[in-house]
Amino acid sequence: MILGGHRSDDPDANGSAMTDNGNGGRSGARPGNGEPAVETSGLRREYRTRRGPAVVALDDVSVSVEQGEVHGLLGPNGAGKSTLMKILSTVLLPTSGTGRVLGHDLATEHRRIRPLLGIVFGGERGLYPRLTARQNLRYWAALYGLTSRDGIARTDALLDELGLADRADDRVETFSVGMRQRLHLARGIIGDPRVLLLDEPTNGLDPLAARQLRELIRRLAGEGRTVLLATHDLAEAEVLCDRVTMINHGRVVAAEAPRTLARLVSRRERVRVRAEEPLLDLVRALPGVLGTEPADDGTTLVTVEDKEAVGRVLAFVVERGVTEVRTELPGLEEVYLQLVHRGETRSVVNR
Repeated sequence: MILGGHRSDDPDANGSAMTDNGNGGRSGARPGNGEPAVETSGLRREYRTRRGPAVVALDDVSVSVEQGEVHGLLGPNGAGKSTLMKILSTVLLPTSGTGRVLGHDLATEHRRIRPLLGIVFGGERGLYPRLTARQNLRYWAALYGLTSRDGIARTDALLDELGLADRADDRVETFSVGMRQRLHLARGIIGDPRVLLLDEPTNGLDPLAARQLRELIRRLAGEGRTVLLATHDLAEAEVLCDRVTMINHGRVVAAEAPRTLARLVSRRERVRVRAEEPLLDLVRALPGVLGTEPADDGTTLVTVEDKEAVGRVLAFVVERGVTEVRTELPGLEEVYLQLVHRGETRSVVNR
C-alpha cells in the first residue's frame, strides 16, 4: 500500500478493502457512511467581462461521486472540466448552485474540506524546481500538519513507492516530465487524502510514463480512496473509471458507467469474429445483420440490429468451426463522439 490506510485521527475515515473483479474494474466495500464523496447541484460559474455578456463556464452542473470510486470527468478542451475541479478544490466559488465534499459545504466549510483533498493538476504548478524531491515532499508534509518524524517517514515511503528513491536528493529542475508528474502525485497524497482530484495528470507524458502513472492511480484507488479524474483521454477513462460524467459547453450531457452509457447510446449489438471472406459473405446475408467492418487486429466487427440477430450470427459461425468470436458494445470513444461531437441534445444522466 502506498500510504498504509487513512489517518486514524480522522473520525470520518474508514478503510476499504478493494479487489480486482476480473473485468478490469474494481469491487469491494465503499468507505464512509454512504453519503457521496462529492456532490454538486445546479453549479453555475460565470466570468464577467468588461464588454459584452458574461462568459458561462459551467451551466447547471450536477454531479455525484460515490465514496471509493474512480469517477471520470470527460470533455473537450474548454468544456468546463478545470473550472469544476477548481470549485471542488475550494480555490474558486461558483456563481450559484451548491456543492459538498464528504458532507462539507464548498462555500462555507473550505477549511474542513482542504485537509481531506489531494490535488494534482497537470503542468509545472506545485513543485519548487530548485529544491530536491525530498525537500519538496517534506515541505508539503509540514504544510499538511505532519510531524517531522511522520513527514520524513511518509516522504521516504512515497519516494520508494513511486520509483524516485534514487533521485530523491536531485533538484526537481533536472527531472523528466514523467518524473515530475510522479512527484506531483506524491505531493498530492503526502497528506493522506480521502478524495484525490486529478486534472489531466498524464498530459504531456510519453506513453510509457502515462501508463506508469495510470498504474499508480489504480493502486491508490485500490486502497479505497475516491478519485475524480478530469481527462480528455478516452482510453485512460475506460481503463480506470467506474463511472464517467461527460461535459460539453459547461453542461453535463451524460453520467453513467462506461458500459451502461454504451447500451443507452447505441441499441445495436456487435459481434467480433475472425473468419475468412467467403464465410463473411454468408454472415452479411443473415437477417438482422446491418454491416461489417474490418478491425486493426484482423478480426471483423459485425453490427446487428438486436439480440436475436446476435444469437443468429453466433450460432451460424460456431456451427462452421469458428472459434474466435465474442459480443461487445461500442467503446467509450464511440459513445463520446456521439454525445459530444455529433451534437447529441438529449441528456443521458442516471437513468
